[in-house]
Amino acid sequence: MASLPRGVDLLHDPRLNKGTAFTEAERDALGLRGLLPPRVFTQTEQARRVMETFRAKPDNLERYIYLVSLQDRNERLFYRVVTDHIEEMLPIIYTPTVGEACRRFAHIFRRPRGLYVTARDRGRVRALLRNWPDPEVAIIVVTDGERVLGLGDLGANGMGIPIGKLSLYTACAGVDPALGMPVLIDVGTDRAELLDDPLYLGLPQRRLRGAEYDALLDEFVMAVQEAFPGALIQFEDFATANALGLLDRYRDRVPAFNDDIQGTAAVVLAGILSAGRVSGRRLRDETVLFLGAGAAALGIADLVTGALEREGLATAEARRRCWLVDPQGLVVRGREDLSPYQRRYAHEHPGAAGLLEAVEALRPTVLIGVSTQGGAFTEPVVRAMARFHERPVIFALSNPTSCAECTAEQAYRWSEGRALFASGSPFGPVAWNGRQLIPGQANNAYIFPGIGLGVIAARASRVTDEMFALAARTLADTVSATALEQGLLFPPLGEIREVSCAVATAVARHAWEAGWARRERPPDIPAQVRSLMYQPEYPSYV
Repeated sequence: MASLPRGVDLLHDPRLNKGTAFTEAERDALGLRGLLPPRVFTQTEQARRVMETFRAKPDNLERYIYLVSLQDRNERLFYRVVTDHIEEMLPIIYTPTVGEACRRFAHIFRRPRGLYVTARDRGRVRALLRNWPDPEVAIIVVTDGERVLGLGDLGANGMGIPIGKLSLYTACAGVDPALGMPVLIDVGTDRAELLDDPLYLGLPQRRLRGAEYDALLDEFVMAVQEAFPGALIQFEDFATANALGLLDRYRDRVPAFNDDIQGTAAVVLAGILSAGRVSGRRLRDETVLFLGAGAAALGIADLVTGALEREGLATAEARRRCWLVDPQGLVVRGREDLSPYQRRYAHEHPGAAGLLEAVEALRPTVLIGVSTQGGAFTEPVVRAMARFHERPVIFALSNPTSCAECTAEQAYRWSEGRALFASGSPFGPVAWNGRQLIPGQANNAYIFPGIGLGVIAARASRVTDEMFALAARTLADTVSATALEQGLLFPPLGEIREVSCAVATAVARHAWEAGWARRERPPDIPAQVRSLMYQPEYPSYV
């Protein structure tokens, strides 16, 4: 107790503050008498008040702002509320509401959270990291804000993404919030409306690119290794070229991954595997067509290819199960406008001018939208999928909701209720022929929090594709037969802590078996994982 702050200082520390839940004895011992209303409330009673206020807010952005303010003053109460109401809270603290929050970040800014590393900080990044108040950082989520969801370049406004992701690490997998650090690499923005905004919080300059950009990122990654040895780095919302390049550059040097590439890939692979339990198709029976040929599509295609290779298919045969459509049409061999990453999936085939023509030509069993083109899965496209297959798989994954390639209602109606559907943003249940179909949300929150927890449990020195493949299969195995009958390809969000624990256990076990762990293997890995999970309960201070 001697090391605790007292009085107002204690009330202003969000990690220690209990608000009206401080007991009579604590109020006397810690100089709080008179600084709080006289009645003592339990955390459950406080949560009831929070939910009443939260639900009374006029819109989701106001609910987001209210939750951020709660996190800033009483961290344990924030996580108690989010954990106990995860299905209601997830769309607020992350997609789709976080997109609007990032778009307006400079105008709703209240209190700094996270670390800003700017283009002006070359040569002193290590010194910046020393300013961070928590010495035991284990997970860093970093973005440069260039490709925020489907909204594009938001510059420094992108800080809302790492903040939100780290909240999900705690809410969904029980990672102690003291172990996380959100980072914004501010190298400017090319968005004119931000450069013209007098309230914009970031550097008012065009984006730094090329060798200078690479040098800043390299300095940051190396400084992290010095300041927080072994910390996991999660790259988030970088533009495709940088996302792929950074992952290639660092994945074999430090524990690092890109959630847009690998996390998305794992949750989509899990959805395909779950869908196969309904359709009766094996993974090797699927033909996957992507609308979009960026980092997300390539990451999914790579993970699917790897899974097929582990089932015995040759690499070329496995890759031929995956096809890409970009704005110029079907990606085929002979096109001169493709990146080296895209050429892996450029197959020998006649070209197709658009998505419908590609669907008609290839007859894919799985259609995946990662294009940010709202409404791109038109009625003719969906009806063609349903004409070729009894149970077509249709994943409209682009975020936020306005960017979704189709809605759940459209997918079900145009396929006569036969589509196996999932989306990036949440959609409500759909009534069809006397049944209620519940669309699944292919939310990365099913994957990355468990990956992070598993890496922490084993102190893994690398994050491998095999870990994401294991996470995908673990996630798919948690979906009950009842859920599948309702249309769900993913478990209910209310089960996400148990899912994350299972994913973390699989990841940690693989780290020990593959020799990536830097911690002695415990006799009971699941128990070790559970022992690390943060519980948002108030401690006693006297």
